[in-house]
Amino acid sequence: MTSLFSAESTADEVLEGVDLSGQRFLVTGVSAGLGVETTRTLLAHGASVVGTARDLAKAERALKSVREAVLPGASLEVVEVDLASLSSVRHGADALLSRGDMFDVVIANAGVMACPLGTTEDGFETQFGTNHLGHFVFVNRIVPLIKSPGRIVLLSSAGHRRSDVDLVDPGFANTEYEAFLAYGRSKTANVLYGVALDDRLREKMIRATALHPGGISTELGRHLTPETIAAMRASAAPTSGSKPSQPQRKNVPQGAATTVWAACVASPEDIGAQFLEDCSVAEINDSGSSGGVKSYALDLAHADELWTLSEQMVKETFTFGR
Repeated sequence: MTSLFSAESTADEVLEGVDLSGQRFLVTGVSAGLGVETTRTLLAHGASVVGTARDLAKAERALKSVREAVLPGASLEVVEVDLASLSSVRHGADALLSRGDMFDVVIANAGVMACPLGTTEDGFETQFGTNHLGHFVFVNRIVPLIKSPGRIVLLSSAGHRRSDVDLVDPGFANTEYEAFLAYGRSKTANVLYGVALDDRLREKMIRATALHPGGISTELGRHLTPETIAAMRASAAPTSGSKPSQPQRKNVPQGAATTVWAACVASPEDIGAQFLEDCSVAEINDSGSSGGVKSYALDLAHADELWTLSEQMVKETFTFGR
């Protein structure tokens, strides 16, 4: 599909003239960076937002100026959800379900990147457990709260090009741990989860998509080392013999643009089960050149395999739409 926007577009530019009054959004990870900017932009156009954060005090500090600018008729609320703890994820989801308030769009924005080797509260490798499994349980549990038609927007990364998921050894029990490799696995899992979700929910007119927001300097990069940065650049650069190109850097307003484009502007039929970048649908690119989406990340059979493994790991089954 053709988009009027580009890598340079900001979230405000994407939503110029768009009235979101009466619409409700859920955004995970609203204590910093893209989560704050996404929330600010949605609220500025009349939407109501429920945000999630592991640290409520930190989120409230980050959202102080945003809250003061909420338009009449809109609202902002933050609920506690720690994606690295399935008990916290389930408690947060159950609290929302008990209230029964519906959402037009769910945006899975939260995540961690290139962490040292570690595990979540439930014993999962930190990045796979937080970026994928935490959202897998949280979003699946609140599917009954998503309106029809509705959308689910999952933030992935160009880092998915670094690695496919490893369905045999997701926790690096028998694989040497490398931080950006683990990040790549988790980001591919985000894309595959979107493909599987879209397949299960499209008959209910709920479409799911995943995206790369761009290379942005936020708190997400707090664990980056010079070695990790070098691995990221090597992954993004062409390997066909041409001069390597560095990934384009974006500021935070530009980084939130593809998120709000997917959530509010793009046609759901065009973006369902797709991977987006720079406010457009990415093309499959299995070469060594930069950009695009790896075909393994859009394979439905592969997505179903990950879904089955994820259910086994979290010890919970989700059968909606099947």
